[in-house]
Amino acid sequence: MDLLQNEKVIDIWTILYRTPNGNEYNGKLTVTNKRLLYDAKFDVSAKGLAEEALFVKWGSEDFIVIPKERIKEVEISKKFFAKKVILTLDNGSRHVFNYGMLNVDPVANAIMRDRR
Repeated sequence: MDLLQNEKVIDIWTILYRTPNGNEYNGKLTVTNKRLLYDAKFDVSAKGLAEEALFVKWGSEDFIVIPKERIKEVEISKKFFAKKVILTLDNGSRHVFNYGMLNVDPVANAIMRDRR
């Protein structure tokens, strides 16, 4: 996926993503100073799992794109086998990124960085 003007990648993680509807996917989360880009091998039926405005097709790849300005709340949940970052967007939808047993703090810090 091409970056926007003045957009810089902060970091990339392989992480589980749970949609607001509860479906889970394994993929790569790229956090930039402007957006979160989640690359999973979605099939066409996955289009209805997230808000239409967050679904982007780029070439043959499908992405979920969350602009940082739409993030209203960032929560961190640290249970033994489930370290999570939970995002609440401006429409009330909740998006969960689960890093398993690994330290989720760098993911949360990257998401909170440059947020307005």
